[in-house]
Amino acid sequence: MTVTATSVDESDQLEPQAAPAARLARLVRLVPAAVAALSGVLLYVSFPPRTLWWLALPAFACFGWVLRGRSWKAGLGLGYLFGLGFLLPLLVWTGVEVGPGPWLALVAAEAIFVALVGAGITAVSKLPAWPLWAAALWIAGEAVRARVPFHGFPWGKIAFGQADGVFLPLAAVGGTPVLGFAVVLCGFGLYEIVRLALETRRTHEVRRSAAAVALLSVAVPVVGAVAARSLVSDKAEDGTTTVALIQGNVPRAGLEFNAQRRAVLDYHVKETLRLAAKVKAGKVAKPDVVLWPENSSDVDPFADAQAYADIDEAAKAIGAPISVGGVVERGGKLYNEQILWDPVKGPTSTYDKRQIQPFGEYLPMRSLLGAINKNWTSMVRQDFSRGTKPGVFTMNGAKIGLVTCYEAAFDWAVRSEVTDGAQLISVPSNNATFDRSEMTYQQLAMSRVRAVEHSRTVTVPVTSGVSAIIMPDGKITQKTGMFVADSLVQKVPLRSSETPATKLGILPEMALVLVAAGGLGWAIGAGLRRRRTGDA
Repeated sequence: MTVTATSVDESDQLEPQAAPAARLARLVRLVPAAVAALSGVLLYVSFPPRTLWWLALPAFACFGWVLRGRSWKAGLGLGYLFGLGFLLPLLVWTGVEVGPGPWLALVAAEAIFVALVGAGITAVSKLPAWPLWAAALWIAGEAVRARVPFHGFPWGKIAFGQADGVFLPLAAVGGTPVLGFAVVLCGFGLYEIVRLALETRRTHEVRRSAAAVALLSVAVPVVGAVAARSLVSDKAEDGTTTVALIQGNVPRAGLEFNAQRRAVLDYHVKETLRLAAKVKAGKVAKPDVVLWPENSSDVDPFADAQAYADIDEAAKAIGAPISVGGVVERGGKLYNEQILWDPVKGPTSTYDKRQIQPFGEYLPMRSLLGAINKNWTSMVRQDFSRGTKPGVFTMNGAKIGLVTCYEAAFDWAVRSEVTDGAQLISVPSNNATFDRSEMTYQQLAMSRVRAVEHSRTVTVPVTSGVSAIIMPDGKITQKTGMFVADSLVQKVPLRSSETPATKLGILPEMALVLVAAGGLGWAIGAGLRRRRTGDA
């Protein structure tokens, strides 16, 4: 009995001592998950409207730390947490007017792509030169995300967070895939340098080949970006043109602005007439080209005589062709259309938006969603139809390529306008639905990247702001505030030369996808060989 009592007493004494150690062990196991999520948040903070582009590097360095050497299942979970940390705050604007449901559903779906990339990175992290394979895998994930589902959603490409960064000139080399690859490679390379330095301090042995690869992973992107600056120029090649951007503003923000279509049109007519008065008074230069935003005339001017007359009055008053953003019904189909309105001839050419927005401009799986909730189908009563051809308007001798709002996120949509002869790119947009969220600044950064990618002036006329004029070097020279009526007038360069990115098109992205596939195949093969050797 005495012995038994003694053993119980010792057990009682040991349990309180073991409990803190067990709790500490559990907390330690949670560290990778916490770091993955916080690294995603850090990546979000690197995006506009902030100019902290360099935070993308430590974000990927930390992501590399939590993934390297782990199982693919762990990589799947950690990748998903990283995706949530990044995309939840980045895409919060998608729920501004429709509530958190669509926002959370979108993020949950898009984070799956990041999770799959995370699983792939754990596999290639065991290979020599793993930062190269890992960075290529990230770009492969972006390539897939830009295409599926529902024709893709490339919002949040790493390149779009680099408009203020030192790596921006690489956009002219190989577009957004090469720019994004350089940033991710540099981030993983930074982690590898730190890891090898700590390993050398512990073992007193230097692995020269691994160290060389780590240093090159950081040095090559930086040196490449410096060398690529020679491709960036804002000099005119085909003369200049004076552009005017009209921001008429909207009666109120949110989805309800559509209920006041006549007022939105009236506001843009009024602002154009006000600009015409300034021109007549000699206060501003007479524009050669006038650019209205997307949805500036949701009243169909081909069906409404008053809308036609109002736009015609504005064109005649300013004495220059206007690109008008309208919603037009033709042949029983609805189009988000840009209309070239000549002050003498009236409407002469049109461009129909090709990359239309799922759940905004058309409703995928309409019958299924309607069966679940009829309110969802009422939000998009009629689907917009897709255009099929690039839109390049010749306006007073200048060739203006039209990229309507959401299309600016898609590489092919912008490039097609340039290869079709555009000397200047216009991105007419309507951000009124998203109130004062970060969406407008994220989209503006995309346009800055596109300017450098194709070496073109980019104009961004927006219904409610921020409207801006961007030089071919990516610098903003003029911009408006949000939810104010305003206009911008400036002489800008016209350019016709093509950057390597324009000429190469999809090839750099395809090459990086093949690199990713090669690395993943090597890793899987090596794993199978190790397993067979172990079994033997």
